[in-house]
Amino acid sequence: MTVQDMSSFQTRGAPLRGSAIEPAYMSGFGNSFETEALAGALPVGMNSPQKVNYGLYAEQLSGSPFTAPQATNQRSWLYRIRPTVKHSGRYRRVDKGLIRTAPAAREESELAIGQLRWDPLPIPQEALTFVTGLRTMTTAGDADTQAGMAAHVLLVTQSMANEYFFDADGELLVVAQEGALRFRTEFGVLDIGPGQIAVIPRGVIFKVELIGGPARAYVCENYGGAFTLPDRGPIGANCLANPRDFQTPVAAFEDKEEPSTLYVKWGGELFATDIGQSPLDVVAWHGNYAPYRYDLRHFAPVGAILFDHPDPSIFTVLTAPSETPGTANIDFVIFPERWGVAEDTFRPPWYHRNLMSEFMGLVYGVYDAKPQGFVPGGISLHNQMLPHGPDAPAYEHASNVELKPSKLEGTMAFMFETRFPQRITRYAATGAPLQDDYIECWAGLKKHFNPAKRKAW
Repeated sequence: MTVQDMSSFQTRGAPLRGSAIEPAYMSGFGNSFETEALAGALPVGMNSPQKVNYGLYAEQLSGSPFTAPQATNQRSWLYRIRPTVKHSGRYRRVDKGLIRTAPAAREESELAIGQLRWDPLPIPQEALTFVTGLRTMTTAGDADTQAGMAAHVLLVTQSMANEYFFDADGELLVVAQEGALRFRTEFGVLDIGPGQIAVIPRGVIFKVELIGGPARAYVCENYGGAFTLPDRGPIGANCLANPRDFQTPVAAFEDKEEPSTLYVKWGGELFATDIGQSPLDVVAWHGNYAPYRYDLRHFAPVGAILFDHPDPSIFTVLTAPSETPGTANIDFVIFPERWGVAEDTFRPPWYHRNLMSEFMGLVYGVYDAKPQGFVPGGISLHNQMLPHGPDAPAYEHASNVELKPSKLEGTMAFMFETRFPQRITRYAATGAPLQDDYIECWAGLKKHFNPAKRKAW
């Protein structure tokens, strides 16, 4: 089935019939979609008829206030076997493990400020699901005020069976790094592997299954307004992340009468409730508030074609705006394959200090500014106003190499960048594989200053 990019369209899904189901998708970003797994499940011309076909319940899920401006108003209508009040019993607080929420991490670590880097978190032998496998590395802002973010590493060795989860504190952006993950959501099914991302809006119920072996991923929990595409400004209508390359799942539902557990992250705590069926029972839905996925290799980079190079913001895939124009709550930025052609230019990222704090990960390949010590699955953190840039070998190479067109191939790095300082959790400071010698990567930078020597322009 070929789905064209348009503002609103309908497509047919199917009941979930086990792990063998192949997900199907609709194309576009921020569209008003409509999709049904059973013909006629969607009401025509209205949202809440007195009786819905097939004996379904009508329910609205709102991702913004009812009175939000049209451009940012997010909501979807769901037509489900049971309303979600029937997927919610008496809650009990459960151990949140290594999950932390801002501003909690402010008091957790006594580690001094500095440029930090970690080796990849090893995938253990123990059974870890999406919920138990989250390890919070940093938090920023305050979830209660809906500002800031948390950065987690996700280790998954076991699929969720009759377990489900939703996050009331924030939207989840998942960057697959090793292994593949299947997200079964209220809205349908989506798969991601290394080089792909999934975005699960705040409040959407889902479970995560493995496709093959264990998996590792990076997770950004966005406490603020939803991720959207950045304004392109002078770039115009095309390039960067194009809307047509984003994919939203078609309707697919579970009709399972089995004891199940629903976990909820709310107010920084983890709660559980026991129910007697699957909550993924949405037979049809329409609206613009839904999960989606994106393949980062579809990003169309834009860069310098004569000299110098632009700010790294030119690589922004998604942004979560703040109330201050031009200052993001979070920017999701990538550094993909690309050509370098600029003349008389230091091509890697320049040395800089920045208002934004940068949590960086490497999905695969080599990052040109840190070819040594920063490996796939690794993490670096450069907090606001702390200086950073290429290590000494990268500087020497880029300063002396013959400048001819060259292509960076087989690489994918990213940043979760926020206007808030990112606070280190106790786990990040003492439990994760922190590189104590990271600061030494700049030790070899030499003094080249010679007042008698200058360049003739």
